Order: sequence, then C-alpha cells, then structure tokens
Amino acid sequence: MGDYNIVQMTYKLQLCRRHLPQCATALAALVLPFSAYAQTAPAAAPQAPVTQAQLQQLQQSIADAHSAGDNAWMLVSAAFVLLMTGPGLALFYGGLVRRKNMLGTMMQSFAMMGIVSVLWALVTYSLAFSPGNSFIGGFHYLFLRHVGLTPEPAYAPTIPHQTYMIYQMMFAIITPALITGAFAERVKFSAMAVFLTLWSLIVYTPMAHMVWGVGGLLNATGGKFPCLDFAGGTVVHVTSGVSALVSAIYIGKRIGYPRTPMPPHNMVLSMVGACLLWVGWFGFNAGSALASSSLATSAFVATHLAAAAAAIAWSIAEYFHNGKASALGAISGAVAGLVAITPASGFVQPMPALAIGAIAGAFCFQMVTRVKNWFKYDDSLDAFGVHGAGGTLGALLTGIFASAVINPIFGNDAKGNPVGTGGLDGNWHQLGNQAIGVLIGWSISIVGTLILLFVVDKTIGLRLSPEDENEGLDLSQHGEEGYDFGS
Repeated sequence: MGDYNIVQMTYKLQLCRRHLPQCATALAALVLPFSAYAQTAPAAAPQAPVTQAQLQQLQQSIADAHSAGDNAWMLVSAAFVLLMTGPGLALFYGGLVRRKNMLGTMMQSFAMMGIVSVLWALVTYSLAFSPGNSFIGGFHYLFLRHVGLTPEPAYAPTIPHQTYMIYQMMFAIITPALITGAFAERVKFSAMAVFLTLWSLIVYTPMAHMVWGVGGLLNATGGKFPCLDFAGGTVVHVTSGVSALVSAIYIGKRIGYPRTPMPPHNMVLSMVGACLLWVGWFGFNAGSALASSSLATSAFVATHLAAAAAAIAWSIAEYFHNGKASALGAISGAVAGLVAITPASGFVQPMPALAIGAIAGAFCFQMVTRVKNWFKYDDSLDAFGVHGAGGTLGALLTGIFASAVINPIFGNDAKGNPVGTGGLDGNWHQLGNQAIGVLIGWSISIVGTLILLFVVDKTIGLRLSPEDENEGLDLSQHGEEGYDFGS
C-alpha cells in the first residue's frame, strides 16, 4: 500500500512539471496588462483634510433637509385641519339639518374660517402662545409681530414660527364651529357671529394657553398640573362640547321639538362630510407631533384604529337598541372615536387606541340616545353627546393608557429609566391631573358661555323670530336657498 502511494505522488509531480510552462505563460498574460497600467497610471492626488467649515456646511445641509421635511408635513397637516371645517364639518352638519337650513348651517362653519382667521392674526394667537402668566398669554405676538420664518424653539424647533402659527389657527377655527351643531336651525346669523367671536377670545384662548402655552397652568412639560392633551381633547372638544350643551339649554328647543319629526335632509352629504373629517383628522392628530417623525406615525395609526373601533361599537350598540345599524350611527361613532383619541393619540400604543375607540363609541351612543332623552335638551346635532362627552372620556382615558414607550414626555428618573406617563405605565397620579384639566375645561366653558350668551341675548338677541325659524335660515338670514328646484 505504501509503494502504491509513492507511485501516485511521483506521477502527479511529473504531471505538474510537464504543464508548468503553460501555466506560467497564462498567468503572465493575465498579470502583465495590469502591471503595465500600474506603471503608466498617474499617482492619485493626496486628499486634503476635511475642514471645520466643511463639517459645519454638511451639518447645516442635513438640518435644512430635516426642516424642509418637517415643514412640508406641517403645511399639509394645516390644510387637512382646515379641510375638517370646510368642507368636512360644513357638509356633515349641513346634511343633518332640514333642507330649509342647509345653506345657513354651512355658512356658520364658513364664517368661522374668515372671522377666526383674522382674529387669530390680530390678537388671539398672541394671547394663546406668547409669554404671559399661568392663565393667559401676553401681547408679544400682537398683530403677528415677532412671528417670522425662523423657528420658535419653545414650540417647534424645526419649522418656521409662521407655520406653527397657521397650524394652530386651524384648531382655533374648527373649535367654535363645532358649537353651532347644538343650536342649529334657531339662532340669528349675526348673533352667532358675535357670540363665537367673543367665545374665541374668552374661552378658547385662555384654555389653549393653559394647556399648550409656555408657562401654562396645565402645560404637560412645566405646568403646575401637567395635563396630557396631544391634539386638543380639553382645548377643542371639552370646551366646544360643554359650551354646546350650555347653548342648547340657554337658547331653548326648536319649534315643534320633539313632537315634530326633524330627520336629516341629506345623509349622503353628511356621509361625505364625515369621511372628510376622518381624513382631515390625520392632520389634526398626527400633525400635532410638529414634525415628520415616528411620533407622527404612531398618532396616525392610533387615530385610524380608534375611529374604526368606535364606528363598529356604535353600530353594534345601535343594532341591539333599534334592530338596525344606520349610516348616521356609523359616522357618528367614527367621529366619537376620533374625538376620544385626540388627547391620547401621541401617547398610546395601537391596542389601547382600539380600546379607547370602542369605549367611546358605546359611551357616546348612550349619551346621545339615553342621557339626552332623560334631560330633554335639544342638542340639535349632538355636539355635546359626541364632542363634550367624547372629549371628557378621552382625556381621562389618556391618563390611564398613556405610555412612555410612545412618548417619554416626563423624561427619565435618577437611574435613567423613562418616567411612567399614564396609570398603566405606573403613574396613576396622572389620572388626577387629567381630571383637573377636564374640570377646568368644564368650568371655564360653562361660566364663559353663560356670560357671553346673556350679553349677546340682551344686546342684539340670539333667537330667530318664530316666523324666521319656520321659514328657515337660508331665506331668513341669507336671502337665498341651498336648493332651487324651480330653475
């Protein structure tokens, strides 16, 4: 066996020796061209060291790109929130009233787009967001002075101050417009305009400053009672919903209510309006991240899931109550879910968002069907049952479900771990802060609204005359009709 191995090895060596010249020739043919190129190619120029100025320029370019992305998202979000008022809310409310009040109801939402915008630029943005005390801002931004195209780090460090201002303006527009659903079909246009102009100054502005303004009493990052309100649960929905209830009770019922049936005249328009509200709400909630960030994604997902869960929950409750699930119930449920998730959208994970939506859909259904009938107030389009009740519920549930995994707003403890945000996160104290925020929102809305209604009623009068109410808002207030079947 050993002799056989020696023979094999000898044979292989002879074979390699025989083919070695051919292998060397082939290898030389491959290597020589590269060697020749290496000899003739010019030597690479030495690289100059990167200067500090070049590094700063690169960092500035990155920051500019970041700012441009954030600014684009925020401008789109501002447009989405405006879309919620007109055409979203205008169509939603307009389709729910009787045909003779269609144009007048839409005009109330449209009027807020004009009146509040001018008021915001002149004075209310300053009172809401310029430095002041715990309850109201000052006059530093009066007439939009010092509101330029550079960022204001105290609010949004990556977008122009004017972008932040115009985004917040859209919230100020839709909030008073929501109240009009409570006194639909029975208030003079002039009285509505004066009342809601004053309401924006007296109720909305201080609440916005307390929750979102630097130094505000309820500000989550420095207030005495830090209240979590990512996109307006207390600022928008509690104030408008509670004020709607006060308005409905003070002004009184429509002529014939509840004996005379007053069904929606065009559910198709209301369905379109509700869908526009749903889409616009992504700017409302996800835009409140104030950046094109992962937090905006989280708020977007939470918003959509809550609306879907609430629409299903309302429809199921209605099916067991009436034997049918109506289109009106489905869109009302979706809006209730959007309302309830608004304060929580930037603080909760997807499954809690589903829970908040489902709870809100079932709860608001009971408020609209049972509680409203028990107390027999005429909240024409259920502004309180959806916005007041849903906003209050959402603010409280935020204190339970908020998670530092999504938004570690309270920073880290001494060991470097995020401080719990909500009750299930180990911070049950936050539920108390949420309750204080809700209580303040209810208080300022009730007192402020009652005073303003009384003043407007005693000066120019609130209520339509019986003749004008029977004729309808379209003809009596605007001299035109939403539908002209004669032409």
